[in-house]
Amino acid sequence: MSLQLPAYTKMGYAGNTEPQFIVPSCVAIKESAGVGEQAQRRLVRGVDDLDFYIGDEAVDKPNYATKWPIRHGMVEDWDLMEKFMEQVIFKYLRAEPEDHNFLMTEPPLNTPENREYLAEIMFETFNIPGLYIAVQAVLALAASWTSRQVGQRTLTGVVIDSGDGVTHAIPVAEGYVIGSCIKHIPIAGRDITFFIQQLLRDREAGIPPEQSLETAKAVKERYCYICPDIVKEFSKFDSDPGKWIKQYRGVNVVTKTPFHIDVGYERFLGPEIFFHPEFANPDFMQPISDVVDEVIQSCPIDVRRPLYKNIVLSGGSTMFRDFGRRLQRDLKRVVDARLKLSEDLSGGRIKPKPMDVQVVTHHMQRYAVWFGGSMLASTPEFSQVCHSKKDYDEIGPSICRHNPVFGIMS
Repeated sequence: MSLQLPAYTKMGYAGNTEPQFIVPSCVAIKESAGVGEQAQRRLVRGVDDLDFYIGDEAVDKPNYATKWPIRHGMVEDWDLMEKFMEQVIFKYLRAEPEDHNFLMTEPPLNTPENREYLAEIMFETFNIPGLYIAVQAVLALAASWTSRQVGQRTLTGVVIDSGDGVTHAIPVAEGYVIGSCIKHIPIAGRDITFFIQQLLRDREAGIPPEQSLETAKAVKERYCYICPDIVKEFSKFDSDPGKWIKQYRGVNVVTKTPFHIDVGYERFLGPEIFFHPEFANPDFMQPISDVVDEVIQSCPIDVRRPLYKNIVLSGGSTMFRDFGRRLQRDLKRVVDARLKLSEDLSGGRIKPKPMDVQVVTHHMQRYAVWFGGSMLASTPEFSQVCHSKKDYDEIGPSICRHNPVFGIMS
């Protein structure tokens, strides 16, 4: 059984290619006015304690307070997390937790204390037989194996993980994350949506104001792509607008009247902010290719070549057409320029060996982390590497501070 828990929780059974359920990681609980949150929870016990909702049901529930126990990938409220897990297991997965091993994911740089809290909830409250807490980047690397021959399976590479709220570049060597070299990029799906919303707002008058965000989101998902050269792309659209400008049709939810808008430059300008962040964010000017190069250059010298050779994409915001191709081209330019500079500085005496730069795209990108977890949890060795209830009872939650090394991965 596999669970991935960021802004959306993806859950399902091992062996499947996609999660069975994807729900927002939120909980709606009854709260009375004027009582402190913790005190309120202590007062509400018995049958009322079961009166809560999670996921889509919890969003905008009248007379309930909607809480988000997870922020930026880290669990902030473990009481709510326990409630959330209760409904995930019994209502969605409809499983008897005592019969299943669980694989759960954690973000990069998660604290050992958080792993202990999670183990405590899973073993004490749900009495599960085994738990494995996997790092998301390692699972994303494992998921990329679907795109290559069996002989090339490797757990060394850089994972570009870009979802709705945040993008990370995470270097992994032999299955271990190099934590000190992780870089965070403040551009992700939400920023692209806001940028497209702004572009449409400035030009199109026909969009109902309350629908402008979801219209921008639909435009992003349907029509956007990455272009190789932004100047050529502008001239392409100007020379033959009929071919490149698309029409988006929608219905005003209030008046029920249909509306339509032209989708032009937004198609390539939206995702372009990965490579020109200054379009949308004046505080951050570094293109994603430079960030990835910086991440690899900050890693130990003996793993740099294999890292350049295996840059793996993961998450919904890496799904734009030609994203991998553009990243590979821009990164190759940066690397080649550095090699040329070192050759020039040596007066031509040192001829550096060319660097192989490869960005791996594959058809499991959107749910790469979940799919990697599903692959892992469906192997025969999985039950042997899980932290067992027996070990937990004997040693305590500290057993979960480190994962045992997974046999098939080395």
